[in-house]
Amino acid sequence: QVQLVQSGGGLVQTGGSLRLSCTISKRTVSFYVLGWFRQTPGKEREFVATISWSGGVTYYADSVKGRFTISKDNANTIYLQMNSLTPEDTAVYYCAADPSLSTDYVLARDYEYAYWGQGTQVTVSS
Repeated sequence: QVQLVQSGGGLVQTGGSLRLSCTISKRTVSFYVLGWFRQTPGKEREFVATISWSGGVTYYADSVKGRFTISKDNANTIYLQMNSLTPEDTAVYYCAADPSLSTDYVLARDYEYAYWGQGTQVTVSS
């Protein structure tokens, strides 16, 4: 069973930065589409960013474009660098992975992802 283990997150003041990490283990196929989502109480899970397995294709939600950067190392870890954080970014952040036939696919809908990390809280104080 594929496992996604997240790290990072925490409490930061408005304008600050945080970096989230997500490592995939027990892979069953060669390639995965990878993404980050977030959720606040009472709201649906929201797309944040996605990256292809090659790392060459990325796509962001308009709300984070220019502030957040998704990246991938040469192994099994993806990152979400979050800069210029605002209280509106406060949420539980989840990484997600889905098996892919290509190294250059990305996905922006949560129902398209098969595997999820455990979630990590990000709190931005005003």
